[in-house]
Amino acid sequence: MNTEFIEALRQLISEKHISEEVLFAAIEQAMVSAYKRNFGSGQSVRVELNRNTGALGVFAQKTIVEEVRDPKQEISLEEAQSHNPLYQLGESFSQEVTPKDFGRIAAQTAKQVVTQRIREAERGYVYETYSEREGDIVTGMVLRTEQRNVMLELENQIEGVLPLGEQAFGEYYNIGSKIKAYVTEVKKAPKGPQIVVSRTHPGLLRRLFEVEVPELYDGTVELKSVAREAGQRSKIAVYSPLDEVDPVGACVGPKGGRVQAVVNELAGEKIDIVRWSADTAEYVANALSPAKVLAVTMGEDGKSARVIVESDQLSLAIGKGGQNARLAAKLTGCKIDIISVEV
Repeated sequence: MNTEFIEALRQLISEKHISEEVLFAAIEQAMVSAYKRNFGSGQSVRVELNRNTGALGVFAQKTIVEEVRDPKQEISLEEAQSHNPLYQLGESFSQEVTPKDFGRIAAQTAKQVVTQRIREAERGYVYETYSEREGDIVTGMVLRTEQRNVMLELENQIEGVLPLGEQAFGEYYNIGSKIKAYVTEVKKAPKGPQIVVSRTHPGLLRRLFEVEVPELYDGTVELKSVAREAGQRSKIAVYSPLDEVDPVGACVGPKGGRVQAVVNELAGEKIDIVRWSADTAEYVANALSPAKVLAVTMGEDGKSARVIVESDQLSLAIGKGGQNARLAAKLTGCKIDIISVEV
């Protein structure tokens, strides 16, 4: 061991976010095991690694006794005091026993410990970093497919997994292409942290709009609710506490640019932006857009609504396969019954 080794260790400590004291202690403990394995398991020893020079010493630890019964663990008071007259019975006596060829074994042991600790530190750093990003958007490059799961390369060459169940309907993930995804979970696994992302989560739509719409960021517009059928169609409900602000217009953007940017990111998913209202009946009517609603009657429970539309608006209100009505129900939290009348 030498000063170059110590300098290299300190550089790794800085780069890999490892505790200096924890790393040195781990190296010393591993060297104790290496010494016992190679030079005598019966002894009680400690290893000292000088934090500045890299100098290495192995010291046998013995208890000072009147009568020695186990020479590997004990030393007589007379012999201990021949080294230092201040020694007393019951104290610990330390004697250097560093073997001449211990340096080679120590270097190999230190390398193994440092490699292991770096791996552990990197895993810990990844876990802590991405745990804080649950509920946020990350950008990843498609690396490969494993059992129908898509593996992504995230920041700093960290891998994320887009499970089959989190892949949007009709989307294809070509190797080398970049996509945005929503971090749903960061799990500890035997091979390191597993970062699970989604392309179907409603939070992805919410975050994408927050990126595109400054009014959502500064609070002049609020995104109250999201309903998605990923890859097909979504609805969002927006509101502004300021009368002079049009929340729908803010999210649509000049010439539709803001909503189009989100649509493009979601591979053409259709998005309806509706105005939220504290009046549930009005909110339900808005949620059924683009259909025009004649009247809404709320049930006594406040969670069911009877909606009346003109006959030529019925299919639009229900939507293909019931999708429009289904999304409106998700958005508002109401059970919606739609009927038509001739006007």
